[in-house]
This record gives sequence, C-alpha cells and structure tokens, in this order.
Amino acid sequence: MQRSTYTVKRVIGTYVALNGLFTLAASLIWAINTIFLIRAGGLTLFQVMLVNSIFTVGQMFFEIPTGVVADTIGRKASMLLSMATLAFSTIMYVLTPVLGLGFVGFAVASVVLGLGYTFQTGAVDAWLVDALDASGFASPKDRVFARGQMASGVGMLSGSLLGGVLGQLDLSLPFVVRAVLIAGCFLVVLVFVHDFGFEKRPLRLSEFAKESRAIFDAGVRYGWRSRVVRPLMWASALGGVFYMYGFYAWQPYVLNLLGDQSAVWLLGVAQALFSAVGIGSNALVGRIMGTGAKRRDPAKVLEMAAWADAAIVIGIAGVGFAALAPGWLPAGLAIALWLAFGAVFGISGPVRMGYLNEHIPSSQRATVLSLDAFFGDAGGSAGQPVLGRVSDRSSIQLAWLIGGAFVAMTAPLYRKSGSQAHAEREPS
Repeated sequence: MQRSTYTVKRVIGTYVALNGLFTLAASLIWAINTIFLIRAGGLTLFQVMLVNSIFTVGQMFFEIPTGVVADTIGRKASMLLSMATLAFSTIMYVLTPVLGLGFVGFAVASVVLGLGYTFQTGAVDAWLVDALDASGFASPKDRVFARGQMASGVGMLSGSLLGGVLGQLDLSLPFVVRAVLIAGCFLVVLVFVHDFGFEKRPLRLSEFAKESRAIFDAGVRYGWRSRVVRPLMWASALGGVFYMYGFYAWQPYVLNLLGDQSAVWLLGVAQALFSAVGIGSNALVGRIMGTGAKRRDPAKVLEMAAWADAAIVIGIAGVGFAALAPGWLPAGLAIALWLAFGAVFGISGPVRMGYLNEHIPSSQRATVLSLDAFFGDAGGSAGQPVLGRVSDRSSIQLAWLIGGAFVAMTAPLYRKSGSQAHAEREPS
C-alpha cells in the first residue's frame, strides 16, 4: 500500500512537473510567434496562416505513425523523440530568416515541428493513465488532468511574460531560450518517466506498416466506431477550424484594435493573464464536477462550455466591428473577453481529457488520443488558410465571426456523446 501511494504521488508529481516545464518552454513564443513570422520572416498574415496550416497538415500525417510508436516501444521513447525533434525544429525557425529561406524555410521547419508534437500527442496522457491505473488510483482522473493544466497555466503565465520581454529585445530570443528549456524536458523524461503499467512490444521497421494498420484499425474500432467517442472527434474537427487560427490571429488582432504595432509587451501580458485565469479555472474543476452521486455529467459541462466559447468568440468579433477607432477601449474589451475564453477553457480542457480517457482501453489509448488530435488537426489545416484569407481580403473580425459559428456547432456533438454514454450505462 505504501509503495502504491508512493508510486501514485511520483507519477502525478512527474506529470505535473513535466507539464509545467514543457508549457513554459512552448509558451515563450506563443505571444510573439505571428509577429516574428511577419516582421523577421517577412510573411503576410495569409502566409503565416499557411505556414501554420502546413504544420497542422504535417501533424495529421504523423499522428497515427507516432501513435504506433507510443503504443509499441513505449510512451517514454515517444516523449524523448518529441523533445529532441522539437528542440531541433525550434532552432530551424531561428535560422530561417538568418539564412533568408523565407516561406519555404518556415514551411519545412513547421513540418518537423509538427512531427515533434505528434510524438508527444497522446503519449504523455496515455503514460499517466496507464501508470495511475497500475498503481490502483481509483479517483476521477479529471482532477489529475486539472492539476496538470494548472501547472501548464503557471508555465504559460511565466513563459508568456518572459517571451514578451525577450521579444521586445529581439524576436528570436524566445525561440533560443525555448530550445534550451525543451532540452531540460528531455532530461526530465529520461530520468523520471518509466513505462509503468504498460507492456512494451518490439517494433521492427519491416513490420511498421503492418503494425500501423493493426493499431490504426484498433484505434478506429475503439475511437471512430465508438458511439461515445465519435462525436468528440467531430467536435475536435469543427472546433479545430477556429481554435488554431484564433490563437495565432489574436496577436495582430489586438495590436490592430490598440492601434500600436510596437506594443509587443502587451501580447505577453495578455497571454500571462490568460494563463492566470486558466489556473483559477483548473482549480475549480474538482468542485464543479463533484464526486460520487453528485458528480456532474461531463458531457453536459462540455456542451455548456462550447456554447460559452462560441458566444465569447462572436463577442470578440463584435468588438472589432463596433470599434469606431483604435485605442485602449476596444483592445481592453477584446482582452477581457479573451480572458473569459481562457476561464472556460480552463474548465473544459481537463474535463474533456478525463471524459475521453474513460472510454478508451489502455492498449489503444495513445492511438485513439492521436486519432482525436488528427481530427482537430484536420479542422485546423482547413480553417487556418481559409480564415487567414478572409482576414487578408476582408477583416480579422469577420474571420472570428465565422469561427464562432464553427465553435457553436460542437455543442450538440457533446450532447450526442453524453446521451450515448448514458445509453451504454443503462441496463439492457
């Protein structure tokens, strides 16, 4: 019993620490990425969205093969490959404008970056759930995911502020520091992560295609063919149309509303506040969801969150349409709504991860999670160039308005998933 308790504490501690450090590294560039591509790289907003779309398409192609890696040779191996690839691709981003490689250079770096993220997609969460199950952890896992997101929120807050400060000095500095911190994540995984509760299998290159097909088929069976999980995947696709675009378009949008393109520091502050609000929401997940007979239906919580997200996104678009002139008032209103968006996401994120993992068997967990991410990538790969073109040809606020409509479409899907889950629990 003592060994089990120690293992649970160590697993959760490692998960929380890794989430915090990784998000700290990743978020260093989040507040300035679009500005870096436009100013240092010389790209238009449409080209920026096209580069981001190439990144997303790369993720789509790599999701299943890298999920196979995690489901065969292990979650730890997949995480190590992720950190090494992400550090390398981050340096590629810095070198692209130095070498004058322009759009093509950023496109290639984005493909490699996408590969790095897909090695991590599903692997970290699959490792956590497997290790907790093997340790006899019986409590709802959405609380653990909430703690992980709280750590991510702290990392994002710190990274966003630091990234904004470093970006004000030199737009390439956040990328360099990010690469160093990702190397630190590599060391954490190497020392503290072990494939506890997961039985590894050898993966031979000669059998990779066969193994990929077998695991993909199992992923489809427990994912796409699951009446509970399939609506969640469609929600990932429809939400992905806006979420990736909105995250990157937010940076130039708020500067346009302010009327000061040099206020890079404000992007860091806004992103840090976004993180702080998310941390507060993460802390409320356990209280909101409840326990035992009083536990709330996660699908209903996700449906309500989707409606709230849609209203907020449309509201942010409305600020742009209603603004008579740039200044602190429209920028402040948009930031306030952006923070409300962060509060909702801080609740829905861990609830969704806990709900999804409840309906996936261990042996296919990483692949099904990757398949869910694949659907989100598919939506993002379509949404970023299309909404980016709308931004260039018309306005960013019109693109946000369209995006809000797509977010609203996810709410009925969560309701559908919940009704199917309820039907499965009903005695036949």
